[in-house]
Amino acid sequence: MRKLIILVFVGLAITVSSCRQDFVFEPSTGDLVFSKDTIYLDTVFTNIGSSTYTLKVYNKSSKDIKIPTISLAKGVGTKYRITVDGMTGDENRIFHDVELLAKDSMYIFIETTAGIGDANPSDFLYTDQIEFDSGANLQKVELVTLIQDAYFIFPNNTNGVIGQIPIGFNEDGTVLETNGRNLSHSHPDNGNEYLFKTDKPYVVYGYASVPNGETLTIPGGARVHFHAESGLVVQEGGTLHITGSTSTTAALENEVIFEGDRLEPDFSDVPGQWGTVYLRQGSGTYNHRIKNLTVKNAVIGLLVENNAGLPMEIENTQIYDCSNVGLLGRAANIKGKNIVINTAGVASLACTLGGSYEFKHCTFNNNWSSSKQVAVTVDNYYKDTTTNQQVAFDLIKADFKNCIIFGSNQVELLVNKSTDTSKQFNKLFSKCQIRFNNTNNQFTDLPEYAFLNDATEIIKNGNVDFQDISKNKLFIGELSAAKGFGVDVGVPLDILGNPRNSVFDLGAYNSIIFPSN
Repeated sequence: MRKLIILVFVGLAITVSSCRQDFVFEPSTGDLVFSKDTIYLDTVFTNIGSSTYTLKVYNKSSKDIKIPTISLAKGVGTKYRITVDGMTGDENRIFHDVELLAKDSMYIFIETTAGIGDANPSDFLYTDQIEFDSGANLQKVELVTLIQDAYFIFPNNTNGVIGQIPIGFNEDGTVLETNGRNLSHSHPDNGNEYLFKTDKPYVVYGYASVPNGETLTIPGGARVHFHAESGLVVQEGGTLHITGSTSTTAALENEVIFEGDRLEPDFSDVPGQWGTVYLRQGSGTYNHRIKNLTVKNAVIGLLVENNAGLPMEIENTQIYDCSNVGLLGRAANIKGKNIVINTAGVASLACTLGGSYEFKHCTFNNNWSSSKQVAVTVDNYYKDTTTNQQVAFDLIKADFKNCIIFGSNQVELLVNKSTDTSKQFNKLFSKCQIRFNNTNNQFTDLPEYAFLNDATEIIKNGNVDFQDISKNKLFIGELSAAKGFGVDVGVPLDILGNPRNSVFDLGAYNSIIFPSN
């Protein structure tokens, strides 16, 4: 029995000793390994916070170590912020005795909010260093951020009350408002906000509003960045003029560009980063004109409502990666030529609630990963949710000439006509290439789609031969069925300013020979 007790005691002792978690941490000796030697935080606007970036720190030795200090070289005055394995450091932003097990790693998260005055005036870079230990064991990781100055448009803020502007109506008829303010002829920081400048980009928070009687002019070369849930609204009686011109380089130096305010490359094609450019009912008193505009990453790129009976003239315009619709017309009057719209969650182009539409040499494509998305939808009614009855409008015309309507779904064109025969529904698709595979015969007996069977006017399906849809390069190549199928419709130059001469390819671009890889 005594031997048995001794054996049990010895076994317990072995078990207890094998479960002990006592670690002996030795001081680090400057042998840390980092995932990067330099962290580039990409470009940020002055005084606007960056995204969060990650540095991974490795202890590849066989010893448990303790890093005496981790700090930022500029100390408490730095514009960078770091957390080390969830810790925020002491009052001086210094981390003391940071433990790191053998063959283990830890994360450091890095952010910055810096002003243009903090940057180096020669290159606008703001820099600092993360320092690990000191003396002979000192190791450093560089931090680099490019700061870009901008004109900022914020809503008014009076004693914590954010200014509001009208943006529509609620179901009960009351005015719907959102954060924003009217532009100013003499803003203390921006000067005349009705004539945008090109020396610095604009950053908009909330909705910038163009009120009754005012015209906003945005010249070629202007860059406008919208924060989340922000945009531009032109009120009844207001007008928008965008006056870009053809660019000669990939920088689009003469275009006007609307996009989100996240400048990191990972956000370059993320849909839904900001709201919309909203041309409200009754706007366009002096005829909306949009020329050489590129719109990216909105919820709805352009939203146009019953625009004072005058057509919105839009040409040489590109709209990409919208989470809802690229160009949405509601009982609108739109004349467009050389327009390219690619990828939207619902439709690249939606002509709804009737109206008047004319599109020449346009490319509408949609490869959104959904079974319900389309490139183009046309309708002249909506269904009242209370009565479940159609409310119909006149579709004065919906003319598509020399256009491409394509995408990843079997059917990329929807035409929905009201049952109210008293309402006009005038449409014309002439010399167009349209993706339309009526696989289950659901459209066979619908007269709205009979035009698709006229092979002299419509290329149904076929090889469109786009260069690279994922990169919004909707040039058509030598193998495209759209090559040479068009006729002269009075648009002598393509979207790049190249003459069409006597050959009229469909879509916004003349066909090209793709460069070899």
